[in-house]
Amino acid sequence: MLSFVRVCCVLPWLQVCALLTGGGYAEKVVVPAGQLLPVPEGVSLTDAAGLPEVACTVWSTVFMTSHLSSGESFLIHGGSSGIGTFAIQIAKHLGIKVFVTAGSEEKLVACKGLGADVCINYKSEDFEARIKEETNGKGVDVILDNIGGSYLQRNLNILAVDGRLFIIGLMGGAVTEVNLQAIFARRLTVQAAGLRNRSLDNKAQIVSEVEKNVWPAILLGKVKPVVYKTFPLSEAAEAHKLMESSSHIGKILLVP
Repeated sequence: MLSFVRVCCVLPWLQVCALLTGGGYAEKVVVPAGQLLPVPEGVSLTDAAGLPEVACTVWSTVFMTSHLSSGESFLIHGGSSGIGTFAIQIAKHLGIKVFVTAGSEEKLVACKGLGADVCINYKSEDFEARIKEETNGKGVDVILDNIGGSYLQRNLNILAVDGRLFIIGLMGGAVTEVNLQAIFARRLTVQAAGLRNRSLDNKAQIVSEVEKNVWPAILLGKVKPVVYKTFPLSEAAEAHKLMESSSHIGKILLVP
């Protein structure tokens, strides 16, 4: 998944970062108060810009909706992305076994370093077979997927009984054909959502839950922003070229 850039702002009495509704490529933005978060102590203003989007995405989907909990297992597709690197850390902090897919050994090493238990190179290995092997055929409890269509049947095949699939991207297409028998046989749940089209009240609720549940982990040093590179705002085109190369690990930030 592409890592989106977000900006932080400074008030005279408080440094804050924010979940924006858009318009992040700017020196100044207007943000509803309910979407502001204090910059965590020990995190730079620049690095804090990499936190709201990923934290709100992961917490709202995997934890608030799919109810991933301690002792369960969790597969993250694109584990080296901005969302993936965050999801690995918060899941491990909460006592969850983490599986990831990524497209290079360098990325898998980075995921392992963040706490991932099982790292799978999707370019050279069948992730379905590996998941079944690692779980003795049971499958995983929750999957966070940014691929969509081309992975849908494969994801259903490796979900455990009462498993939950949450789709947050369509990099593999929006149209596919699936066999629905697995959903019936194992009581599976499939959901999809983004942040952009949520109401202001819903976004404020998510931000509040993130501050309550995620920010303490950041203050303890259990979750850290993973920033691959920063660019000045004037070099936004270069930042996009880097995103398109998919060679980065973590977030790419624009600094106004």
